[in-house]
Amino acid sequence: MRIPPDDNVPSRYELFLLEENEKKVTEAPDTRIPSSALFTFNKEDHTLGNLLRARLLQNQHVMFAGYKVPHPLFSKFELRVQTDGEVSPRDAILEASNTILLELAQLSREFIKEWELRKLAGESTEGPDK
Repeated sequence: MRIPPDDNVPSRYELFLLEENEKKVTEAPDTRIPSSALFTFNKEDHTLGNLLRARLLQNQHVMFAGYKVPHPLFSKFELRVQTDGEVSPRDAILEASNTILLELAQLSREFIKEWELRKLAGESTEGPDK
């Protein structure tokens, strides 16, 4: 028995492909709180939201960083950042993003190195008889 597709659920490709004229990130300054802004990330989810929030909170100039996903069916999250005024919320996000990219590059290098070493170790233990 086939179950008909649910018309309420967006297509898979809609979860990560930007629409025409759709921006990946938009920024809206928060006029109620000084040195605060709300960033909306389109076609992203908890993975990036939590990663950015955690990295932002390690910055001494960031007073608050939190995110929310407005609706579970849509790949979008809102990240609110408040700084002490020495750096702007935008600069704090750029710094956090660059740090994350550097850490991921380092992780990739370490992983590839270990992978290659294990492949070499596996080849040397097999010997000519196997």
